[in-house]
Order: sequence, then C-alpha cells, then structure tokens
Amino acid sequence: MGYKNANCVLPENLIVAIQQHIDGEYLYIPRKDENKRAWGERKDSRQLYIQRNADIFAEYKCGMTVENLANKYFLSPKTIYKILSTMKNNN
Repeated sequence: MGYKNANCVLPENLIVAIQQHIDGEYLYIPRKDENKRAWGERKDSRQLYIQRNADIFAEYKCGMTVENLANKYFLSPKTIYKILSTMKNNN
C-alpha cells in the first residue's frame, strides 16, 4: 500500500471536510468490496507457500525429521509442526 498526498488526488472542498474530522493524521480508506483481493492473489506467494508446504509434508512422510525440515526451509520446528498438522487435516 502506498500513500498519496490528498492535495494531489482530492478536491479542496473534500479535504476541508475531512480535516474537520481528522486533521494532519493518517487515514486508511478501504477498498470497495468488488475490488478486494484475497491474500496472495496479486503475486504468486500463495501458490509458492502451498507448494512449499506440500513439499515439506511429502519429505516428512518420506522420513525427514522436523529438525532437518526446519533447517532446510529456514523455519522453526514449531512452524513445521503447524504445517504438518494443517496438511494432515487437509488430506
């Protein structure tokens, strides 16, 4: 999310109206419902995590230890356990 200067994108009368409620502070304007995107939809990060987790689960089923998986994927053992639990429940 990037910030834009209100003076560059909003009409002056709207800026004055907003300043009556919040003056000189940051204001988040949410997206319209029809423009909202799910997490990971913009880039392929969601798909990358799905594939990574599937790989972790497959390697665990083939005998790799949680400690080795944590080292290989630069994750904590606790995170590996969460991924394995989620994958077991999804299968």
